[in-house]
Amino acid sequence: MTDYLDANDILGHRLLLMVALGTPLQWDQAKGAAAHVRDWGIEQLLTIWRNNKDKERAVLLWGDEVEYLVIAVDESEQKVRLSLSQAEVLKALAENEELAKHGSMVPDLQGGEGAKNSCTLPTFHPEFGRFMLESTPGKPWSIDFKDLLQVEADMKRRRVIAKEHMAKDHYPVTLTTFPRLGTKDDFITPYYPPSGPALRSQFVPDEIANPHIRFPTLAANIRGRRGRKVELNVPVFKDKETPWPFHDPTVDYDMHQWPEDDDVRNGAAKDNCVYMDAMAFGMGSCCLQITFQAKNINEGRRLYDQLSPLGPILLALTAATPIYKGFLVDTDVRWNQISRAVDDRTREELGEAPLKNDRWRIPKSRYASNSTYIAQDPRLRSEYLDPDLVVDEKLKQRLIDGGMDDLLATHFAHLFIRDPLVVFSEDLKELDVNGSNHFENLQSTNWQHMRFKPPPPDNPSIGWRVEFRSMEIQMTDFENAAFSIFIVLLSRVILSFDLNLYIPIARTTENMETAHKRNALLDDKFWFRKDPFPQKTTPAASPFLRPQASNSEVPSQQSELDQSPKLNGARHTAGGTTSGTPPPGLSPVEDEYCLHTVSEVINGPSPGAPTSTDQFPGLIPLVQHYLSSLNLSVTTRCQIERYLELIARRADGSLWTNARWMRQYVSEHAEYKHDSAVNEKVTYDLIKALVDEIEPREDWSSRQGVGWEMFEPSG
Repeated sequence: MTDYLDANDILGHRLLLMVALGTPLQWDQAKGAAAHVRDWGIEQLLTIWRNNKDKERAVLLWGDEVEYLVIAVDESEQKVRLSLSQAEVLKALAENEELAKHGSMVPDLQGGEGAKNSCTLPTFHPEFGRFMLESTPGKPWSIDFKDLLQVEADMKRRRVIAKEHMAKDHYPVTLTTFPRLGTKDDFITPYYPPSGPALRSQFVPDEIANPHIRFPTLAANIRGRRGRKVELNVPVFKDKETPWPFHDPTVDYDMHQWPEDDDVRNGAAKDNCVYMDAMAFGMGSCCLQITFQAKNINEGRRLYDQLSPLGPILLALTAATPIYKGFLVDTDVRWNQISRAVDDRTREELGEAPLKNDRWRIPKSRYASNSTYIAQDPRLRSEYLDPDLVVDEKLKQRLIDGGMDDLLATHFAHLFIRDPLVVFSEDLKELDVNGSNHFENLQSTNWQHMRFKPPPPDNPSIGWRVEFRSMEIQMTDFENAAFSIFIVLLSRVILSFDLNLYIPIARTTENMETAHKRNALLDDKFWFRKDPFPQKTTPAASPFLRPQASNSEVPSQQSELDQSPKLNGARHTAGGTTSGTPPPGLSPVEDEYCLHTVSEVINGPSPGAPTSTDQFPGLIPLVQHYLSSLNLSVTTRCQIERYLELIARRADGSLWTNARWMRQYVSEHAEYKHDSAVNEKVTYDLIKALVDEIEPREDWSSRQGVGWEMFEPSG
């Protein structure tokens, strides 16, 4: 879920500079070097931009990033623990000479057309938590259907390989968080008592984090810059027997080991909330992320803008985080907890004290929803932009003077309002203007739900990339493949049909908050655009509302997914231009969007609903119309429809989210007392259900796994 190692860079590029050994500066020293790092980072950014602004790639590529919790299952004690075995697993993977032959030993896990397993081996990477493991494809996926139909099999194979390099009783489980992370029992193996000089947490030890010097330094410097520990308060779910008001019983108000132990005595732990105090509670979460390599910078900027409003929708669709620190909570997703876990803003920047030592108030954490649009699109109205955007105007002017346009300069000047958190003394000796270490120091520690990634200067084969970051990891490989494929297909629909999904950034920010609500998928509405079509096309005349098959042939020299149909003569070009400029006399921005249910966004108007010219047609009907324009075999189309059906049924509620399934499992467990507490036995049985039912242990090399059957309502 983190980007410290930037492990999902397309074409396997790794920013090794971010993990290079060196002498890290503690915050009192790093603070003095912050302006220096920003200054050199701008110089590196300008060099990267000048060298790559006209760079063209032959085809769009993409990659997925799947993250696992490594969980030890103790059947004799009927207990599950997080295993701090990341280093051992990675070492075993690296040393296995037979791994190169593994591709030919893994059977066909999917079947059907396009399902032959590639022999390209996946890659595995460390993460923030020593209990986490990250996997990516061995090479980037293309956008041909032969690749799309291998994604699920590849994800299954990655899990097989990971499992085979773990202890017999250890399993790679795709949960966002471990339900009992931070409880008072021995929830980790090997066991270490809580607290330590880096995290100074009441609940978790320093040993829970990756021991590389970057990670403890990052945690310590966030705390040092903030002037106190990070503060996470998640509203507890109020059940029939939940003590009310609820006071987190795990909090020790009498601890006096570190100065920050005063935080709880000064009101850090809020009533009716589960309280957490360390970076591990956020960056120890797992997610599903997708990175696209665009054909050029304009296409990348367009994808960044148009995918941005989809972030909250996909966050709600993939909701999978209903339990923290042994308690059911009243939220369903992880995002805000990560945001708070790395929030280094001071009291002045938060608006809790008058500005005196800091430069400005900052509305959002450095882990937050997007605050900028960057495409040079004539449909981008000034009213869409964030009215509260904070920008370093001096750095922005340097970028403009260097030739960068105003929109992109604004984007990067906003990211550069932050201080660098990990500074190595060796990096301050001399500027490598052709490097990227100082730029990436700021870029990689701005964790927004979309990320725009310039080509790395040391790898000319990599182009401009866009990362979609909001989705929660799902329990099954089928689900993770379905959401990955859905986002890829949406990217093609957006570019091919020149869709306009712009809404004001403030509304997307509001949507991200809405997505956190318990069962927001069905109980709440989200701001979304009414008419996504180019100005020349009216919704009433749109072919999307009635998908029809096309008999057009696909030229062999182009990708199947590149064969996009024309829409009333308008088509997005490779250069990223749009079909035309908006006509004069635009209507008020408020008339362009309204509140929708997630099902209306995904599936379109409900059957029998009154028709309207401003109804959003639905993302799946758009995708289906796009697919109908291609020469796909019946088998290929049916396999793709399996994934789309999961998305459609999740959106309309006929299939539960992972979060709802977990809530139901807990509520029906014999040992649950309806007091919001999820004890060790309930957690053990929950994890066992995942290991035994979703990922059968009896034959890890040949199991088929499940699709969506587990998430059917039980009645």
